[in-house]
Amino acid sequence: MKKQWLVRYSEIFLKSDPVRRQWENVLIANILEAMPGIHVRNERGRIWLDGDVQPELLKKVFGIVSFSEVEHIKLDEIDVGLPDYCKRHGIETAKTFAIKIKRVGTHTFTSNDKAIEYGNLLRNAFPHLKVNLANPDKEIYIEIRKNEVYLYDNVTKAVGGLPLGVEGTLVALVSGGIDSPVAAWMMMKRGCRIIPLFVALDTFLDETTIARAKRVVEQLAQYQPGIELTVIADSYLAHAKSELVSRHLEKYTCIFCKRRMYRVATAYANRVGAKGIVTGESIGQVASQTLDNLVVLTDAAEIPIYRPLIGFDKEDTIQVARVIGTFTESISSASGCKAVPAGPSTKAKLETIREIEGKLEATSMPIPV
Repeated sequence: MKKQWLVRYSEIFLKSDPVRRQWENVLIANILEAMPGIHVRNERGRIWLDGDVQPELLKKVFGIVSFSEVEHIKLDEIDVGLPDYCKRHGIETAKTFAIKIKRVGTHTFTSNDKAIEYGNLLRNAFPHLKVNLANPDKEIYIEIRKNEVYLYDNVTKAVGGLPLGVEGTLVALVSGGIDSPVAAWMMMKRGCRIIPLFVALDTFLDETTIARAKRVVEQLAQYQPGIELTVIADSYLAHAKSELVSRHLEKYTCIFCKRRMYRVATAYANRVGAKGIVTGESIGQVASQTLDNLVVLTDAAEIPIYRPLIGFDKEDTIQVARVIGTFTESISSASGCKAVPAGPSTKAKLETIREIEGKLEATSMPIPV
């Protein structure tokens, strides 16, 4: 018997043949990026791997819904090969079993015919076994593809989604907190390669915050190998806040800060050819994320803004952060922003903000991209 790995995908299968082939090729390239040196071949709906396959890495390749370690035999070898496989995989300690058949190709038999035949084969080889289709102690999966047979007894779930890169590239504003890396990861899962961006607002953030953001991005690299945080320093907020305080408009500090971040991210996205910006905003979570304020913030971007967490509760986001491995780093010690006013505005008006911006000298500062 020859050991291999069977990789399954889901949404790719629904695409037209040209798109499916293109996305399959992207998925294969991503698998090879994660595990160089393995051998890959594919058939419709299936990808087969040979070599030094690492299951923990395979789980984190977007586009893979599940996979199994399989043993490959010929159809005419199954009378000997199936009992041998089952014996080596612990069927003797089970009391009940079930056989699941999947068949591809034209045959003179049905899947049910083979389920009965192979069930009887195993009951003769292991007389203590009884069939239990609802809740068996042991399940044996048999995939028949023309005259080839693949045996396996375990299905490992993977991350799913679309192959990384099939939808293009987005710039993700990453603060290092809980929300933004989860938002970036969710867009990765929908086929977007991510360029993480940290806009460092001079005098209000220090190296502890940037260091935390870098550690969070290192966790995201499990899903997008080679990903790195881009840091752009900007002194705009220091000047803008000073002017806002002098005009008794300090409550708008966070609005001006985020509008500036959107503009920096827009300029950077245009430079690197990204198709939009990802943020970790969720309705009502903080003062700048009310519906009124989100309208004002969105006005500052000239490209699409994607907010995959917009309807999430905080606990929803925390749950995803724990699963993907960013939570521990996101709650690690960092100084946080020192520019937040005591009473931030929650209902800013776009016309008001535009009017104030028009009067601030800081607004004319060039984008540092």
